[in-house]
Amino acid sequence: MYKRDILPSRPSPVEEGNPIFGTWTKAFDDVNLLSIKHPFSTHLPKFIKKYRIKEWQSFQIQNDTYYLTVVVSNVRYFRIAQVFVWNKESKEKLLFRKVLPFGAWKLPRSLSNAAFTSRSYGFYIRIHNWLDADLIELDLDVEPTKKRPSFTAHLELDFARQKTTPMVTHLPFSERRSMYSFKAMTSVRGDLVFGGQHLSFSPERTAGLFFDYKGFFPYRMRHLWCNGFSYHEDKQLFGFSIAEGQTRDTFRYNENALWFKGELTPLPPVKITMPEGPESDWVIQDLEGMVDLTFTPQETIRFGFNYFVAHSEYIAPFGVYNGMLVTRDGIQIPVRNLWGTGEKLYLRV
Repeated sequence: MYKRDILPSRPSPVEEGNPIFGTWTKAFDDVNLLSIKHPFSTHLPKFIKKYRIKEWQSFQIQNDTYYLTVVVSNVRYFRIAQVFVWNKESKEKLLFRKVLPFGAWKLPRSLSNAAFTSRSYGFYIRIHNWLDADLIELDLDVEPTKKRPSFTAHLELDFARQKTTPMVTHLPFSERRSMYSFKAMTSVRGDLVFGGQHLSFSPERTAGLFFDYKGFFPYRMRHLWCNGFSYHEDKQLFGFSIAEGQTRDTFRYNENALWFKGELTPLPPVKITMPEGPESDWVIQDLEGMVDLTFTPQETIRFGFNYFVAHSEYIAPFGVYNGMLVTRDGIQIPVRNLWGTGEKLYLRV
């Protein structure tokens, strides 16, 4: 059975200018990758190193009927905010995306008690990361257009309700270049107003995933993510977040996580394949016998651009997972029509 060391909590993933790689279960007090000494082979001014760091926060929230994804990302040369709401029954959807030049957004270095706010024409978002109070709050307001209904939301991710264990990782691209991630699964409560309809999300039936990423990602970044989650038959949170990227020594250092009955199982590295392309079945498997999944897309988001200094291709299907997962204690969990997402990202910037 695959085992990965869980390290004692620490205030930062950087110590005296040196990156500390590993897996933890408590958020850092401060994540400042610019404090790493000599992340590149040549000496670069601080402002250039800053422009090599990409960062984002994202949410995936769903109940029996609705699936909501929200992401705010800062890749320095431009910023992206995206909101997608999908009714799994009627197939009604809302997609809002705003791309802004340059990296004026400053995402928090700490999740203890810090907020991010952005207001622009037709759009407002506020994220209050407040892990000191076992809470993350998300406020959204998207104004209507001729082709898109209005959307307003206030949602609270309640970390105290079921006490699920988060996963925190700091992973190497090279000896001194790295990426950090915080992943957590929680129950969610709140309200949505979508197309004139008022919807209440109860924590007994609404689950969510929260992600926080920062990293010296490669100039040509390639990353795959697979996320699925819901409530299990016993009304306990159940979900997973699995990725395949460009980090090194993935047997010791990876971001793959399974949550079952509040407990975290670090999963081994996986191989994600799409034999017939990203809009057909995805196959997710490991070599340790803990991950064997098939993802079947139902609805796909595509986004891309090609500017002078940047190129992006992003494909994000919504769909269902089937297969088997195994916990660290050897418990086999059948996965049957579990709603989730896949994400395929290529970014050159």
